[in-house]
Amino acid sequence: MNINTNNLSYWESDSFLTYDVIIVGAGISGLSTAISLVEKNGDLQVLVLEKSLFPSGASTKNAGFACFGSLSELLADIETMGEDKCLELVKKRWTGLQKLRNRFSNDELGYEAVGGYELFKFNQPNYIEHLDKVNELLFPVFNQNVFTDVSSRIEEMGFHPQVFQRMVFNPFEGQIHTGKTIQSLWKRAGNLGVKILTGAKAQKVENDTVTVQKEVTEITFSAAQIVVTTNAFTKSLFPKLELKPGRGQVLITQPIENLKCTGTFHMDEGYFYFRNVGNRVLLGGGRNLDFEGEETTKDGINPIIHKALLHILENEILPNTYFEIDQQWSGIMAFGVEKNPIIEWASSNVLLAVRLGGMGMAIGTELGDVVSQMVLTKREENKNE
Repeated sequence: MNINTNNLSYWESDSFLTYDVIIVGAGISGLSTAISLVEKNGDLQVLVLEKSLFPSGASTKNAGFACFGSLSELLADIETMGEDKCLELVKKRWTGLQKLRNRFSNDELGYEAVGGYELFKFNQPNYIEHLDKVNELLFPVFNQNVFTDVSSRIEEMGFHPQVFQRMVFNPFEGQIHTGKTIQSLWKRAGNLGVKILTGAKAQKVENDTVTVQKEVTEITFSAAQIVVTTNAFTKSLFPKLELKPGRGQVLITQPIENLKCTGTFHMDEGYFYFRNVGNRVLLGGGRNLDFEGEETTKDGINPIIHKALLHILENEILPNTYFEIDQQWSGIMAFGVEKNPIIEWASSNVLLAVRLGGMGMAIGTELGDVVSQMVLTKREENKNE
């Protein structure tokens, strides 16, 4: 006699283990996928599994930028990817941001259309000379020039005039409150009937099952289709996948009286970024100072990068301004040789949607829309076989 000894009751086994679609990962991509699925087919039973209390990658750890790439970052992408692929990626990010904003109000997202800037130092290449070229490339997406030289505003915003030589402005960027955004996604998913279980770390994903660890026992959930949106953590489930984790360091100051800078700001091809949060300054990045040390899925503070961030705050962004650090944290992103996400079937019924390249807030909603349609198409194919 084969008796199940996982300590589940008959009622639990009968009611909680079987679904039409299981999504592993409750970040912006996973929740967006769940919402899109049920919006397109309200009869689906969808379960989202999240290993932590909150999304454990970068969805609630990021800096809160609604962006699609700074001038220097796009120039670097053009050099490595070519103009066509760079433009395609910008389109995906911009489309994702528009779909997110169409799904929720500005209040629900904590969205502010304050625009974005990029600062260039005296010792850097002259990126400004390529401004017209990039504007021309992006014109079909935005129907106007994206980047404008606003170098005359450097001192007005309080930045060190002997460090920064040039500055460009992008009116299409905004700030977003990532906590409010995930809360809104959770609420919308719940209202649509999506079930979300936290503290459910996936140990194994097979063609129609997901096994999670519960204390000392394992519980197996089953579904016709499974979508994995765990980004950098996906290699623990699929070791051969072409992606690398990239930890991002972030800190935020105490409130600063008479803070002059408002908006989102980029430096060094997007490797450093900062913004105001009310009258605080949030600063993050620096992964390029220690790529090897930041290629990890473990949260933690990197002392090399922390020291560099403090130096930038004190000597470049807030010169002659007293500040104190209030909080610091890290989030885990996923990168690869290609900047485009991986969206592929790992088996006949397991779909991977990962490697967002640090742009999950921008591309996550578009990815969820694409992935949900792939799942529904697969369901129709299976039904007709």
